[in-house]
Amino acid sequence: PPIGVYIVAGCGADLLINICLTLLGYIPGHIHAFYLEYVYFDRREQAREGRFTAARAPGVYSERVQSGGNGYGTIVQPVQ
Repeated sequence: PPIGVYIVAGCGADLLINICLTLLGYIPGHIHAFYLEYVYFDRREQAREGRFTAARAPGVYSERVQSGGNGYGTIVQPVQ
């Protein structure tokens, strides 16, 4: 699980939390990794469609995950 979190969130608080959860128990580390990846890919899909969720996902500390990998909160403008 920490490798997937590193790829999606980079090196930061989310990775440290995931490593600790994985050391405490393999299943909590997996649940945390799946949650981060779900938020990342959901936000990326919303940005691609031109929708934006203003609320931050709880328990996610990485801006890269919060924005779906689109930089610092930037979103794709819808084509009209």
